Amino acid sequence: MKNYLNFESEIKDLENEIDKLKDPYNESGLSQVDTDKISKTQIELDEKIKKIYSNLDPWQTTMVARHEDRPKSKFFIDNLFNDFIPLSGDRYYGEDKSVLTGFAKFNGQSVLVIGQEKGEDLDSRIQRNFGMMRPEGYRKTIRLMELANKFQIPIISFIDTPGAYPGVGAEERGQAEAIAKSIECCMKLKVPTISIIIGEGGSGGAIALASSNKVLMLENAIYSVISPEGCATILWRDPKKMLDAAKAMKLSAKDLLELNIIDEIINEPLGGAHRDRSLILENVKISINDNLNSFKDMSQEEIINQRKNKFLKIGRGKGFISKPDELTALKFKSRKLDEILKSKRFLFFTTLTIIILALAIFLIL
Repeated sequence: MKNYLNFESEIKDLENEIDKLKDPYNESGLSQVDTDKISKTQIELDEKIKKIYSNLDPWQTTMVARHEDRPKSKFFIDNLFNDFIPLSGDRYYGEDKSVLTGFAKFNGQSVLVIGQEKGEDLDSRIQRNFGMMRPEGYRKTIRLMELANKFQIPIISFIDTPGAYPGVGAEERGQAEAIAKSIECCMKLKVPTISIIIGEGGSGGAIALASSNKVLMLENAIYSVISPEGCATILWRDPKKMLDAAKAMKLSAKDLLELNIIDEIINEPLGGAHRDRSLILENVKISINDNLNSFKDMSQEEIINQRKNKFLKIGRGKGFISKPDELTALKFKSRKLDEILKSKRFLFFTTLTIIILALAIFLIL
C-alpha cells in the first residue's frame, strides 16, 4: 500500500485511476484494457507530479524527507556495497542499533560505511530508536573511524536522524561529550570522508558524523540545527507555525548549497527518492565514485587542510572579517585610535564611569 502526503491528493486520485484502468476485472465486470486512456492519464500524472514537486515549500520538503517509504541507510548499504561486515559495540557500554557500521567494498575499494538507520516498520523503528543515536552509538563510530584512519580507509556516512536521543539515560552516559568527541574525531581524520544526507539531518546528531570533506544532500533532504516544529515552539510558542520556521531556517538542499554549508545536491527521481529506488541508487553511486576519485591524488595533509578550510570558510562572506579568503587567522576590521577617542559612545561611557567612581568615593568617605 502506497503512502501519500497531504499535498499529494491529486496524485493519489490519478494513480488510483490508472490502477483501475489496468485491471480488466473491474466493478463493471470483464472489460478490455483501455491503453489510450492509460497513456493519457499517465501523462497527466507525470505533469501533476512535476508541477507539485517543482514548487515545494520548505515544510513540504520536510515532509518528503520524512516520508515513510523513503530509502533508508540499510537500503543504500545493501545495494551499493559488497562484502559488508557489520561491527558492533563501543567497548564501554553496549550496542546502539540506531547506527549501522562496518567495512565493505565500493567498486573494489575498501571503505568504512556508517549509516543512521530509522527502520522500515514500527517494530524495526522501535528497535532502531527512530534513528536517534545514543552515546554508545557515537563511541562505536569513533572507534571504527579511528580504525579506518589507521589503515587509510575512506569513510562514507549516510545521515538520517531527527537528532541525538535526548533521554535521561543518554544524558547520564555523556551524550554531549560523545557528540563533541565524534566531531573532533571527524575533523582530525587523515582519510577522505564523505557524508550523504539522505533524509533528515537533525541537530548535533547529524553534525557529529557530517563533519566531512564532502557533505552531499539528496534533493529533497533537509539539514538543520533543530526541527521546524521545535523552532516554532521556541520562537513563537506555537508548533503550528512550522512553515514560517522552515522558511526562516534555510534547511533545504538548494538554500544550503548557496550558503556553502553543503558541497553537492544529488538529484532525486520525479516525485521523491521513494518513487524510483533504482534511479536514486545510481545517482548516489555516481556521486560517491566521483567524490572518492577527487581525493586520489591528495596527500593526508592536503585532505586535513581541505576539510579544515571548508568549515573555516562557512559564514566568512559577511560580518567583521576583513579578508574572508585568508584562513590562517580571524582578523576584525580595525578602527584608528583617534576615531575611537572622538566617538560619542566612548565619551559617554568614559563620562559615566567617572561619575560612578566619584559617587563611590563620596559614599565611602
